[in-house]
Amino acid sequence: MSNHPFALNRRATIHLAGSAGLGVGLAGLSGLDRANAADEDRFEPLNRFPRMVHNHYLDQVIRAERVGLRRKAALKTKQDAETYVRRVQRQIRSCFAPFPSEKTPLNPQITGVLERDGYRVEKLIFESRPRFYVTANVYVPDGEGPRPAVVGTCGHSQNGKAAEAYQSFAQGLARMGYVCLIYDPIGQGERSQYLDEDQALLLRGTTREHNMAGNQQVLIGEFLGSWRAWDGMRAVDYLLTRQEVDGQQIGVTGNSGGGTMTTWLCGVEPRWSMAAPACFVTTWRRNMENEIPQDNEQCPPRSLAFALDHDDYLAAMAPKPVIILPKERDYFDVRGSEEVLQRLKPIYALLGAEENIDLSAGPTTHGYSRENRESMYRWFNQVTGISDAKSEPELIIEKDEDLWCTESGQVAELEARTVFSFTRDRAKQLAEKRELRRGDALRDAVNRVLKMPRIEEAPRVRNLRPRQRDRGYPGGSPFMNYAVESEPGIQAIVTMLTDETWYSRPPRATEDSGGRAILYVAHRSADAELRQEPVVRELMEAEGAGVRVFACDVRGVGESLPRTTRSDPHDYYGPDYFYAVYANMLDRPYVGGKTHDILRVLEWMKAYGYDDVHLVAKGWGAVPATFAALLASQVRQVTLKNALASFEEVATTELYRWPLSTFPPGILHSFDLTDCYAELAKKKLRQIEPLGADQQPA
Repeated sequence: MSNHPFALNRRATIHLAGSAGLGVGLAGLSGLDRANAADEDRFEPLNRFPRMVHNHYLDQVIRAERVGLRRKAALKTKQDAETYVRRVQRQIRSCFAPFPSEKTPLNPQITGVLERDGYRVEKLIFESRPRFYVTANVYVPDGEGPRPAVVGTCGHSQNGKAAEAYQSFAQGLARMGYVCLIYDPIGQGERSQYLDEDQALLLRGTTREHNMAGNQQVLIGEFLGSWRAWDGMRAVDYLLTRQEVDGQQIGVTGNSGGGTMTTWLCGVEPRWSMAAPACFVTTWRRNMENEIPQDNEQCPPRSLAFALDHDDYLAAMAPKPVIILPKERDYFDVRGSEEVLQRLKPIYALLGAEENIDLSAGPTTHGYSRENRESMYRWFNQVTGISDAKSEPELIIEKDEDLWCTESGQVAELEARTVFSFTRDRAKQLAEKRELRRGDALRDAVNRVLKMPRIEEAPRVRNLRPRQRDRGYPGGSPFMNYAVESEPGIQAIVTMLTDETWYSRPPRATEDSGGRAILYVAHRSADAELRQEPVVRELMEAEGAGVRVFACDVRGVGESLPRTTRSDPHDYYGPDYFYAVYANMLDRPYVGGKTHDILRVLEWMKAYGYDDVHLVAKGWGAVPATFAALLASQVRQVTLKNALASFEEVATTELYRWPLSTFPPGILHSFDLTDCYAELAKKKLRQIEPLGADQQPA
């Protein structure tokens, strides 16, 4: 149970006993992943393409990077640079849309004050959205104002603003004469989003909270990074109400996840006068090459489609002063940090402010350690002239509870709204106003949402020699393996059951069969499921001996299961999530790619006369199979086992269990799976044990 995402309170443990991991784990649920262990010991797992998916998406990232570099290389004049800055500002805002249409009242409350030598700490609560409470500490120096101010954004600390490193820089700034507002991020400190009735954490770790909320938002076309950034933007609004604050001198800094937010805020908030992101800024290529997954809010949708890289978010600040604060021994690659600096220097030079961009790399590991904090102090002091201090003063670290803005240490006591509550309500609103789509209108909507590539050429296909002649498939049949090229760099791996060997190509459909065939789309592994899944044998018997059987692994499944990142492939932070979130940044949804794989396999089968296909799918494979069945005219019959009942149910269930790799971005603006199922009734759709959002029987 050490990897179980839930805190071990009794209610959660009983409810979720046996699950392998929230959001992606399916073991023990509805038989989805039950296997005969003794049987599987006989067979070597097939995984001949473990880096295929990684290399494909890395190629896409590199391609986007090259586009961005060419654009920056073309800048020759000050006007070019100014135009470029305005362009990236517009594109970044597009990636972060939608922000709220209006700024609602902050309703700030000071719930307590700590008086300290030379400064005080005010305990602040404000509403960035109605009943969406932000807890913050405001460090205010003694003496007359107005003074320069800094917004502090926190990294992945469970205790948020109370973490020692974050207290340290806030207090250090106050001792040098700055007003510093440091706030708890969503899902951290006093703003935990998933609590039981006793306010115990239901999820372990801040990254789990972020991905649980953020992945779910994808279905309604929202982005958790926008919500996180909005909190920071409203923090500026609050500071501008304070007489102690010089509104012309407001900076932003943060580390790790706070470095992310600092970088994003440089892109979306024009009121900063200076910035110092720590332990985040590198390049998308370095993160992908190094197999470093990031939370949902750290991956802005469509950013790679716009060829935006980390440097562009800082370029949006140009020519204002920015210092990049990486670490030599960090997983955020310092080589990428140096590349960012080299990309920004020419832009700043064209704007006549080359001295306003710099980098200072600390010698140690990830974290806002003293050497990085002191680089930030010196930079801000140089900009503002408020202090000539070059080292951090002596600090006093407060107890967590002394910095709480609430009595219990959680805004839940205020009947605060959660991100989920907004997502749930928005999903219901979309359902009420969504028009009913059928026929061509539905198929057009599917194509718009999935954004599949357009490829005119027939798929290239090669044969794969089996490593074992007997894999225990139904009927003891021989088999052939084919790699069907879906798009450059991506193969859908197809197993064909046969009564004789066909090395060069599959046999053509016979007149007797009427072009009939079964195509099974796997949940996790076509190889294993051909042995284990009863529905395969049942349908083979029902269809008769003359019907050819094919089984398919789409990208990221079975034969191409990625063995990258440090996590289990289906962990909440593992490769399945990693490539799904990068696909969203490329504006090429992962589930759209999987659907395209099935369509290309069907195209290949049709070339051999199989134009009456019974499409069968299970679990995660049922989502792309549903879309493919709608789009492919040769699919005449559909059987789905353990298919998701609806995306609306996922969006309205607090603790759901379906992975990001099955979520088409913004789908609930256009249609839902229920629309697809209604349309597929024309193709004799049969549903076997459909599952709800929690992967329990619907």
